[in-house]
Amino acid sequence: MGTVIDSHFLGLTAIVTVVYQLIFFIITALLKFDKVTDFAGGTNFIVLALLTLVLKGSWNFRQVVLSVFVVIWGLRLGIFLLMRILQWGEDRRFDDKRDNLAKLAVFWIFQAIWVWTVSLPVTIVNASDHQPSLQAVDIIGWITWSIGILVEITADQQKLAFKNSPENRGKWCYVGLWKYSRHPNYFGEIFLWWGIFVASTPVLDGAEWLVVLGPVFLTLLLLFISGIPLLEESADKKYANVAEYIEYKKTTSPLILLPPGLYGKLPPWFKTLFLFEFPLYSRNFSREELSW
Repeated sequence: MGTVIDSHFLGLTAIVTVVYQLIFFIITALLKFDKVTDFAGGTNFIVLALLTLVLKGSWNFRQVVLSVFVVIWGLRLGIFLLMRILQWGEDRRFDDKRDNLAKLAVFWIFQAIWVWTVSLPVTIVNASDHQPSLQAVDIIGWITWSIGILVEITADQQKLAFKNSPENRGKWCYVGLWKYSRHPNYFGEIFLWWGIFVASTPVLDGAEWLVVLGPVFLTLLLLFISGIPLLEESADKKYANVAEYIEYKKTTSPLILLPPGLYGKLPPWFKTLFLFEFPLYSRNFSREELSW
């Protein structure tokens, strides 16, 4: 694949992403309708995958498989989040943004960056003329994606069912996969996008390896910015005085699925270094309260 083709595809996907997100931003800003934000994000991934696949037109098996993976993930997540917010009502993430155009714009700009960056592995695979025969790493990537999306779908459905049950009103979700991780849906999402990157590696050459920024960006985003920190802070404020919640937090991994009996016995330094149990996830608790 030549660098000219690279820049054309990268530039095109950037323009399409900006225009696509701008349309939904205008709808949100003018109508004060923030229920389409997650749908706009998920479906934008589909647009980029199909656009690059069709424009290149080589229809290599690797290209088709990864594009189908993105379509499945984007459709499932976009529709799931849209239906959920329509059922639950307003998106509380936008309580301080609906009447603040600057804050709203920053959110949409960030979403456009997220879509374009995380899509990079599939964009480069679909744009590439270099398509070696299938390798073991392709299969490993596909299996990783399959495990990730299965975990994400299962976790989302378990939490939705838990929240929709009247008897669980006011409780945090601790059933199913949520027994083994405080955020199993995020674990699944990170896992599946690393799977797509792994499956893209047979195509990569030279500077193209920078597409690793896609899964790295997603991982950092969920670990430190818009994912786990916000949800941990919200849950801590609600349940800080509930002994069962404190015990759940002490014995349940923040991300990676692990048996509570094992996780609760691990030393604090090990949890921080290897299992992503960062201090920012427990700012409302003292070390003594969590026995860390």
